[in-house]
Amino acid sequence: MNRDLDKILTYWKKEYSENLENYKPYKTSPEFKHIASLLSPGHSYYYILNLHNLTLDEISPSVQKFVNKELSQISMSDLLNTALAEEMPGIAKKEAVIKDFYNRFLNPSEVRDYKLIYSYKLRDLKGLVRTMLHQATILSSTEEGKLQHVFCLHSDVSHLKINSTTDISFIHFENGKSYYNIDTSEGIFNPNASEFGGNNIQDLLTEREKEVTTMLAEGFSAREIADFLNLSGHTIRTHRRNILKKTGCSNTAELIAKCLTGGVISLN
Repeated sequence: MNRDLDKILTYWKKEYSENLENYKPYKTSPEFKHIASLLSPGHSYYYILNLHNLTLDEISPSVQKFVNKELSQISMSDLLNTALAEEMPGIAKKEAVIKDFYNRFLNPSEVRDYKLIYSYKLRDLKGLVRTMLHQATILSSTEEGKLQHVFCLHSDVSHLKINSTTDISFIHFENGKSYYNIDTSEGIFNPNASEFGGNNIQDLLTEREKEVTTMLAEGFSAREIADFLNLSGHTIRTHRRNILKKTGCSNTAELIAKCLTGGVISLN
């Protein structure tokens, strides 16, 4: 087994599994499966991780586009093993920040109020490197706030032609506080460690700038965006320059990656 992969699994067992005394499978309804399948079209897959023993209580058939095994034989280790070796240390730090956020920073009553987002790269069954967006939310926890079941959705965003990033976002489902583009280099959650200082990328951009950014991510040229928004090409190019300056991004690919993790761009 890959040493870095084994470290992540061992870390999860220590921080989650050893704190759960009883095994409790997560029972999904047909409605749940239907909604989950709608969330994972094309090159995406979802699963439910049982943190008691790191087994998969549910997994979508589409995972077989990434793992060459019978569906019933696929394990969490197999999923982790698809990630590029050079991505594993970064994933380990992201997972440390996730644990710190849920186990230390949040109150037990808040753990199901957030979804988390980060990106990473894997190699698919054809040997191609793909950029994936990992989204996860807690489905159940104990009264003490110990995490039990996690719903995870992995989406191929390679068509956006972006690299994976080192940051992570925790987005509140309602009107609570969200934490965007949090630095993970120290392996701890620091609410002030956003690369955008006291702001987040959502607040930095105007609604028009968000619209332009989304269309850039969808592959539209400046001229096409200008025609659609009934603006001049010069205005769109000015918007792009201003957006890059505000966010500190050096190019459009970096901007799209940050906006994807930061929740500005939705895959829906």
